[in-house]
Amino acid sequence: MTSQRVGRSRACSSFARWLGKTVNRSKGWHVAGHAPDDARMLIIAAPHTSNWDFIYLIAAAFSLGLSVHWIGKASLFRWPLGSILRFMGGVPVDRSRRNNLVASLAEEINSSPGCVLVVPPEGTRGRAPHWKSGFYRIAQAARIPMVCGYLDYPRKTAGLGPVIPFDVDETSLMDMLREFYEGIEGKYPDNFGPVQLKEEA
Repeated sequence: MTSQRVGRSRACSSFARWLGKTVNRSKGWHVAGHAPDDARMLIIAAPHTSNWDFIYLIAAAFSLGLSVHWIGKASLFRWPLGSILRFMGGVPVDRSRRNNLVASLAEEINSSPGCVLVVPPEGTRGRAPHWKSGFYRIAQAARIPMVCGYLDYPRKTAGLGPVIPFDVDETSLMDMLREFYEGIEGKYPDNFGPVQLKEEA
């Protein structure tokens, strides 16, 4: 189980929306796309190659009026940053405990009136040989759509792309993701590994 529930409204506060737009303008970033009508969704966050990804991702989500959640190791949420990270949607997870994270997240998502969960499938800022399939398993278990979120550093564009239904088969899903993320570059392009699952590799 997570150590904090993820359920809350998908809409962010007016202050958060102002904050997101202010950060984007100050850094010269453009926000593209729009939030789908679904009350619950999982946003795929890629490429993930830098600590700056977190700032631009949250700012873009706030700009689009979304109150997002993301999971991180519990040690990150200690004082004094803990309250700030929780305000930004962070959900601490104790990775030392054996638990079924996919099932517990799906249960909490389904018990909330509206939840937007952001998952970076690479799982690391360094180059990974494959994507972790947790994002797909969570979407299937919670029966929520997946949305292609992205950060394109050369174009300074953060946004949301296609919406993919949870019941798509794995092969079709990965083919669609490879096509979408082709040409999108992170801050450190060499750290963005192949868009493939371990089973494919």
